[in-house]
Amino acid sequence: MRFKDLELVAVGLVVFSVYVVVDDWLPSVSLLVLWLCIKLVSTHDHLFALPLALTFQWSQVTLGVFYLGLTGRTVPAIEQSDYRPMVLIGLGCCLAIAAGIRVGFLARKPPDPRQKRPDYAFAFGPLVIVYIASIFIEGSLITIAPYYPTFRQIIVTLDTARLGILFLILRRLCGGSNPQWGLLGLVVSIEVVMGITGFFAGFREPVVLAVLAVLEIFNQKNSRHWIALGVAVVGISLLGLVWMGIRADYRKEYVEVDQFQGSRNARVNRVEDLTANFFRNDPSNIWKTADALVDRMWTIYYPALAIARVPHEIPHTNGAILGAALVHIVTPRVFFPDKPMLDSDSDEVRKYSNVRVAGREANTSIAFGYSAEAYIDFGLPWMFLPVFGFGVFIGAMYALFRSLIWHRELFVAFGTVAFWLSVYLFERSWATMLGTTMGFMIYLGPPVVLIDRFLMVRVAGDKTREDNPTLFDAPIFRDHV
Repeated sequence: MRFKDLELVAVGLVVFSVYVVVDDWLPSVSLLVLWLCIKLVSTHDHLFALPLALTFQWSQVTLGVFYLGLTGRTVPAIEQSDYRPMVLIGLGCCLAIAAGIRVGFLARKPPDPRQKRPDYAFAFGPLVIVYIASIFIEGSLITIAPYYPTFRQIIVTLDTARLGILFLILRRLCGGSNPQWGLLGLVVSIEVVMGITGFFAGFREPVVLAVLAVLEIFNQKNSRHWIALGVAVVGISLLGLVWMGIRADYRKEYVEVDQFQGSRNARVNRVEDLTANFFRNDPSNIWKTADALVDRMWTIYYPALAIARVPHEIPHTNGAILGAALVHIVTPRVFFPDKPMLDSDSDEVRKYSNVRVAGREANTSIAFGYSAEAYIDFGLPWMFLPVFGFGVFIGAMYALFRSLIWHRELFVAFGTVAFWLSVYLFERSWATMLGTTMGFMIYLGPPVVLIDRFLMVRVAGDKTREDNPTLFDAPIFRDHV
């Protein structure tokens, strides 16, 4: 990791300027941590899943701080808790994961960039066919997953593979000498519509994947690349604001109206009506919706209440939460169908934050997050050791699969989906984060490696034909090859 003099000067000026504008040292420290995290996890292979994942997690730690500094508006975490210690702990966790990832990269040397590697693994036509088929298969998988809890993790992981196929489509559309920006926007729009007309907000991933596809070919001198990124940032911000403003009414109808769930057109029309009504609201109501969005995204409130009570009122658990999560991971339900359910995040919030929040009885769970669990388990500074260890594992897995998957396209698709979804959420519990990560590394990674090996046999055969064109003229090859 190298630091250029001009880069250090620029970062220093930005940090100082932010301090002067908002009159608060915390945003300046936050920006410094973000810069260090990006530097630590940069892979220099034009794959930006890890830097973007750490950036998103960082935003969940700091969003309310910048919102207050830039708009002067407050949210419950600022008014009703001592949020600053928790923000600093969250920043420490981001930095610990980034440092761990950097160390994990040392597990294997990156492939020699001078060595020629196949770029495309599949023809574009079959890829489109598989993508269209995956749209219909996704609904079936989501429907049956609750009825087969033993195989739920496998089903969910395989369903997530659809995002890898989507990313390959987006990557092809924005790559090459003539990017198809119109088709790229059409595909993302279709995915956003499908996501926002579900019960949950499923529109984020398509936009993020589009951003990652553009970043892979990003040229600072190309104005269209800047426009594409700008449209994505503005678009996902507006989508988040609109969803926060309409979701209560939309979900109520989704549950109560019998024909609503079975008709995509009905849901699309209702989203259009609700969106139009939302923008006709008084500006003060839109600002209140923005406050609610920041409050939802800035997952600091309940952890801040918890660290104020531990260990003064409730003692540290000495690793009980992490230990239960690890036991849960090494006893997969496929082989241990009778293993008990883990406590929900809502139960932890009730116990450690002393707030009576909705839980399993209401079919919901309130985010608590791995950082709060790590603090409750070990306290400062030891809580950062398991966080660092998780980062080492992520970095080592990245280095491993980067060296095993030889087709650039396959590795980029797997690496983008698996490592983005493993790292990007600050609000995840240890059990969920470790389970999601291990699911990708066990159920998705090895099949991708096997596909890569199968395709490499074909590549080796093609190369042999090119090097020895007369070899395959022999009858034994004419008849069987």
